[in-house]
Amino acid sequence: MAASNYSLKVNRDLLDPNFESYRLSLDAIPTYNVELDAAVEEVKLKDTQYTLEHMRAFGMYNYLQLDPWYEDSVLFVDCKGRVLSLTVTLDTALGKAREVFHITESSQCEDRLCASLSLTSATWAALSDGTGRLYVLRTSKRGDSSHMKWEPLFSEVLGEPFIILHSISHVQAGVHNMEVLLLRVQKDPQETKGSGYSVSLEWITVANTAGHVQEKKYEVTKRRVLRGKSVPHYAAVEPQGKGLMVASEKPFLFTHVDGQPVEQPEPEPMEVEKTDPIYFWQQTAEDLTVCVRMPEGVTKEEVWFRLTADNISIGVQGFPPLLEGQLFTSVDPEASAWIIKNEKSLEVTLQKRSEGPMWPELVMGDRRGEYVMSDEQAALICERLAHLTSEELNGNPDRDKTPCNSQELEDCDGFPEDSFSLVHFDGESLRPTQVVNLGSHQYLFTVDVNPSEMPCLCLRHDVDALVWQPHPDQPSNMWEHVATFNALGYVQASKRDKKFATCAPNFSYASLCECLRRAFIYRQPSPVETVLFNRKQGRQVGQVAKQQVTSLDSDKPILGFRATNERLYILTSSNLFVLKVKHKIALYILFNLVCLIFLFTTASNEAATSVFTVFTH
Repeated sequence: MAASNYSLKVNRDLLDPNFESYRLSLDAIPTYNVELDAAVEEVKLKDTQYTLEHMRAFGMYNYLQLDPWYEDSVLFVDCKGRVLSLTVTLDTALGKAREVFHITESSQCEDRLCASLSLTSATWAALSDGTGRLYVLRTSKRGDSSHMKWEPLFSEVLGEPFIILHSISHVQAGVHNMEVLLLRVQKDPQETKGSGYSVSLEWITVANTAGHVQEKKYEVTKRRVLRGKSVPHYAAVEPQGKGLMVASEKPFLFTHVDGQPVEQPEPEPMEVEKTDPIYFWQQTAEDLTVCVRMPEGVTKEEVWFRLTADNISIGVQGFPPLLEGQLFTSVDPEASAWIIKNEKSLEVTLQKRSEGPMWPELVMGDRRGEYVMSDEQAALICERLAHLTSEELNGNPDRDKTPCNSQELEDCDGFPEDSFSLVHFDGESLRPTQVVNLGSHQYLFTVDVNPSEMPCLCLRHDVDALVWQPHPDQPSNMWEHVATFNALGYVQASKRDKKFATCAPNFSYASLCECLRRAFIYRQPSPVETVLFNRKQGRQVGQVAKQQVTSLDSDKPILGFRATNERLYILTSSNLFVLKVKHKIALYILFNLVCLIFLFTTASNEAATSVFTVFTH
């Protein structure tokens, strides 16, 4: 089955063509701080990890994990091997992070990576210790107040060190399965032209092979390996483990299944709908001849023909027009004519108003016809191109010229070998089923919106940032446009020190952070409390999109960055900062109303009236 070429369908209702800009807001963002009793386990790159792919995969790793099932909880791993969880119940009284799991002393590894955690479901998690060992952990319900320690039900060394990109949990035929996606950057002996490294994605299935509910025995039941030349921007497994989606600058292919090489099929062409031409046309310097295919048995009275100097319309009564639109240039309607030929076609002769210029197309934008070149025109073109050909073979025609040095080229002169694409792979055939050529749509970030669905990816479209939700069970609409952040694609491009980007699950705001201290918040347009006018356009402004900037009281690099609907979490090596992005105004108003009722029932009328006046203003 050939992969079909797919295009992302933008929802125009989610675009705002009248968006002007973000307005800087000086409203303070309440910031709370938790000091860590041990530093975050930051693993810095070594001299042997020098490539751009190492930097993308491990140097820019987000050490902070947000629990999508319980948004008030974040997790990270410290230098003591402890998996720590912090649950926010009250911003002004943040407690200490509690230990939920402790990584056993791992073997020494020269190419050790950072520990990585993936929350698989509401009760399961996958953990990598950075040396090549994978843990499958039963966490129980993490939102409970019991603070139970996580129980490891699987622990095995799976080869070279890796990080976990994504994991999901599902039940198939009564058997519990966990799908885990691992990323490695490995030495490639076959790579002689580039950096000498390749990127591998390993899709592992860990299942309960005991087959009994009471007994738990988890083992690796399947291993599938994909290889490519670039670190994927996005990679995730479908909710039921039936497929895989990868967005990368260079293509990935399945190379091994359970250690056995996969036979690479011959490249198949994209499925392109082929249709026969509706009409054929020729031209000379003076006129054009058009032959339109007609249904058999059509009479002169059933033909509908209309011609003006700039437009033509040809059809049959009771059917849509066969040829209709604006001509490339003007013709003389009085000198033009048409006849029915062989009772199968309609032949039209059009007299050019201006003799000489040749038309590149008959009707503007119409690709349903085929241009037929006359013998005289073909002979003339061959004569004009004769000086570019020779009967003698010259394998090196530029031997006397100075060779080009690729190091002298500027960045703008280079062109990528492969285009940036988003691919859906079928889990059974391991073949790509749908391919989206993303072209200039720059990848911005990934965000978990709904834990029961695949993560969303955010792409730049022109100046805006569009969020796309994958739907693998809907082949006709596999990627849905669900949200837009106006001008965010343009704004983030100006942040030269940008490290992480994310957004709230309800799309109320997007946020960027730099390597040190500063974070930027871009809110969706909201109604203004006062009347504002646009001086240039002379109209009233009903909504304003706010931009807020916060600076942390820390000189340590930012290692983690996550957002919820109400809070923004920022992790450094020694501190966890919690920013209150959304205030619960309704609760605040309700509290004040209760106070007013209490005053009216207990205080004097004059005192209650004065307090009510202050509150309403």
